Amino acid sequence: MQYVLRSCAVAASLAMGAPSAALASEPIVGGSVESLLDYAKERNPEYAAMQYEAAAADERTASAGRLPDPKLRVELMEITLAGDSNQLLLPNRVDRVGSTVYTLMQDVPWFGKRGLQREIAALEADGAKGRAAGTWAELASRIKSGYAQFYYIHQNERLNNEILDLMSRLEQVAQVRYAGGLAAQVDAIRAQVELTNLKNELIALENEKRMTQARLNMLLARPADAALAAPERLRALPAPVKLDYAVLQDRVRARNPQLFAEDARLKAAEKSRDLTYKNRYPDFTFGIAPTQSGNSIKDWALMVELNIPLQQSWRRAQEREAQAMLSAARSRSEATANQVLAELSENLSGLDAARRTETAITNSLLPQTELTFKAALASYENGKVDFVTLLDAQRLIRQAKQNQIKAQVEAQTRLAAIERLLGEEL
Repeated sequence: MQYVLRSCAVAASLAMGAPSAALASEPIVGGSVESLLDYAKERNPEYAAMQYEAAAADERTASAGRLPDPKLRVELMEITLAGDSNQLLLPNRVDRVGSTVYTLMQDVPWFGKRGLQREIAALEADGAKGRAAGTWAELASRIKSGYAQFYYIHQNERLNNEILDLMSRLEQVAQVRYAGGLAAQVDAIRAQVELTNLKNELIALENEKRMTQARLNMLLARPADAALAAPERLRALPAPVKLDYAVLQDRVRARNPQLFAEDARLKAAEKSRDLTYKNRYPDFTFGIAPTQSGNSIKDWALMVELNIPLQQSWRRAQEREAQAMLSAARSRSEATANQVLAELSENLSGLDAARRTETAITNSLLPQTELTFKAALASYENGKVDFVTLLDAQRLIRQAKQNQIKAQVEAQTRLAAIERLLGEEL
């Protein structure tokens, strides 16, 4: 019996632990920027809302330019034929009603109005799609920049831990030299102060990492404290030949979501102006009217009705309004193009500067600072330089490595901005 109970308990614990094990086996996003982008594309509510709005605008094109529903009018003629006004009025009561007229009417707008309405709806749907694409481009850019910042913090933590380990060894060297009477006690104290400063910086980095993680989780529509995998790598930068301004300028004009949406808005304003001009002409109503006398239809009538556009003053006001809206759309499109191209030039210059800075640090500055530190360490152990000189050499290495990481992250941020302007990846 006890064996059975123990077996049941084990089975229950395994069953309860199965979901946890399954959750633990799921990969944690964050190791690469691609994993974050894939996650956000499926779950970000702002992007989903823009997609739904684009789908709704696309559905509106199906009903744009349709004819209005027809109207049916039934008229009972000569209802006092029998001399009694208080009676049940039915078309089939031939002894009570003289005749019944059935009028079927259809409103028809002036030539070309329906086509313009369909074109306006299609252009508005294009604008909604452009805004949805722009939302994703902006979201993707923020995720890429946030990931680069997350990578920077992780690399800084790793660098600080390396320097912390180095300073611990330098402190031991200072303690040994002080114990042997070869150095002053202040050297060991300076090493301890430097260690304390490094530990304080690690606390600040930990706080910055939590804040960056919360911002990234917000973009991913996850809880602010949800775990993110440690960033493993940055994306490779495109070759300089792909970053030519003249080439990218044409691509931006053709594919930028903002420019696409503004162009659709401009074309829709042009069509709206044309539609307003057509209000100068009348709309029609056509009808057919069979007349029932007794149980048979003996007479047919045709009708044409039109509105007379006499009130021209408010029509002219509508036309001036449409023209002003068209001019505003044209100016807004030009302003957006100027802003986008200026941002493109600025970010291309920033990316080139960041790339050259990283190259200079990697190939020149970093090897020089490492040689300087090794020479300072050997000289300190031989009593030729003081501990302050050794600390300065260590700080130069640290600063060079920090600037190297900073240049890499700056290049990634600029690349994200360029891809946002392009609306696609380079």
